[in-house]
Amino acid sequence: MPYVVATLVLLGLVCLLNLLLTVGILRRMRAQPAATPFALRPGSAVGEFTATTTGGQPLTTATLTGTVGFFSADCAACHDTLPDFLAYARAQGRDNVFAVFGGDDPETVRALAEVAHVVTAGLDGGPVAAAFRNTWTPALYVVADGRVTATAGRVHELPVPAGR
Repeated sequence: MPYVVATLVLLGLVCLLNLLLTVGILRRMRAQPAATPFALRPGSAVGEFTATTTGGQPLTTATLTGTVGFFSADCAACHDTLPDFLAYARAQGRDNVFAVFGGDDPETVRALAEVAHVVTAGLDGGPVAAAFRNTWTPALYVVADGRVTATAGRVHELPVPAGR
C-alpha cells in the first residue's frame, strides 16, 4: 500500500509540474507578437520586376497600382477564396486588380482574366512573387506608388477603398 500512495503522490507532482510548464509556455507565446506570413508589410517597397500579363501588357513595379492577389493551382484555400476575389475584382474595376497565378489551370486563369490583369508563373510565382517576397497563397496586397499599403489572407480582410 505505501508504494501505491508514493506512486500517486509522485504522479500528482509530475502532473502539477507539467501544468506549470504548460502555463509558462502559453504566457510566453502570448507575449510574442503574432508571426505574419507576409515579408512585405504596409509601408514596404515592392522590389523591381518585369512581367507580361496574359493579355500581352507589360507589368512593372512602376505600373502596378491596386490590389494584387497571389494564387496557385494546387492550393485548396486559393480555390475557396477565388469567388470572393472575383466579386471584389468586379467591384474594383479591372484596371485596379492584378492576379499572379502559379501552376497550370487554364479555367481559373480565364476566370481571373475576365476581371483582372493576370500574370501566369510556375508554382513559385515567378518574378512578381519574388519582388513581393511572397512564398504562400492565397496572399493579397494593396499597392500604391510602389509601396504596400495593406496585406490580407482573405478578401474580407482587405481595406474598403475610399469612395466605395
